Amino acid sequence: MAERLFPPSPLEVAPGAWYVPGWLQPEQQASLVAACREWSRPPAGMTQTRLPGGGLMSVRTVCLGWQWVPYSYRRTVDDVGTPARPFPEWLGDLGRKAVADASGDRGAGERYRPELALVNYYDAAAKMGMHQDKDEASPAPVVSLSLGDTAIFRFGNTEGRNRPWRDIELASGDLFVFGGESRRAFHGVTRILPGTGDPSIGLDEGRLNVTLRELGLDPVEPRRRPRTRADR
Repeated sequence: MAERLFPPSPLEVAPGAWYVPGWLQPEQQASLVAACREWSRPPAGMTQTRLPGGGLMSVRTVCLGWQWVPYSYRRTVDDVGTPARPFPEWLGDLGRKAVADASGDRGAGERYRPELALVNYYDAAAKMGMHQDKDEASPAPVVSLSLGDTAIFRFGNTEGRNRPWRDIELASGDLFVFGGESRRAFHGVTRILPGTGDPSIGLDEGRLNVTLRELGLDPVEPRRRPRTRADR
């Protein structure tokens, strides 16, 4: 893979939150799309998550390393009775590079040890409501990689779902990392812009979002976070 003459420059959109447009080159995007396609196959493949209130999320999800079950993590995919798909080491390496490149802190990148990947597929109608990533005990950053159609990503504050927030167009290959003071910021996807992706990466329509996280949970008895009003 050829090195860029001028690497993409990170933009700090809030303390501890960085947006890096075009971080993944087209061949990297194609490789990641192909991997997502394999991870999505059954068993333990891509499904729609049912929330405690009975509704189905509009995105479809597959997990690596651990299985997310609102609002906790497990080692098994209970509906099919199989272990969660393994988390590949190369994906951890990509996460470490992402943290280092976004923050400019090589030490932070080297210390980053993601153990979960949440892969979400958005069709043209899918959205993600404003929420916090707070099922994890670790304060380490969340790494988000975008593939396919552009998403309008709304990044807010740590106090609630209301303003102030910032809307960012996350295109294929873009990187977003948030940690530090922004680790518990509310965020979501308000809409997808159909037809904005490049089919040459292997995704004809829709958007894939790969997020990497450290959990900091007991490997045998993961803690279940009590549901709060903010989750509703």
